[in-house]
Amino acid sequence: MSDSWRLALPIAGTVLVLDQLSKFLIERALLLHQEVMLLPFLSLQLTYNKGAAFSFLHDAGGWQRGFLSVVSIAVMLWLGIWIHRLAPAERRLVWPLALILGGAAGNLIDRLSVGAVTDFIVLHYRGWHWPTFNLADAAISLGVVALIYLSLRRTRS
Repeated sequence: MSDSWRLALPIAGTVLVLDQLSKFLIERALLLHQEVMLLPFLSLQLTYNKGAAFSFLHDAGGWQRGFLSVVSIAVMLWLGIWIHRLAPAERRLVWPLALILGGAAGNLIDRLSVGAVTDFIVLHYRGWHWPTFNLADAAISLGVVALIYLSLRRTRS
């Protein structure tokens, strides 16, 4: 096993376990669409997204489940190859790639087992609501932002 994988597997695994555990607990604590206010800008609300990010393709009629599952698997394979091929000088990329990989795996498990992704985190402020998301989505977003940051930083050097 490469050094990159020795670092990536625990990160991706932790994201996957925390994501699945949080979804398990939320599904047992809340009814569908029940909202629990935690802070003035943060609520929990159980929802299911049959589509992709921001509910894109949510009402597509069912074909999106297979399509998005295949896309997720392809992305995960591509990330795995990328992690495997990282040169020692590129090890800083392991964290963001592993965050994306773990998040993609968490949402894929939902899509395959439930037919939709379990979302429950709602950010809001004065009537404005960010689309409901989960820990896997947060890990993917954080990983993408970190990849962009690292690539911009590298191009400036």
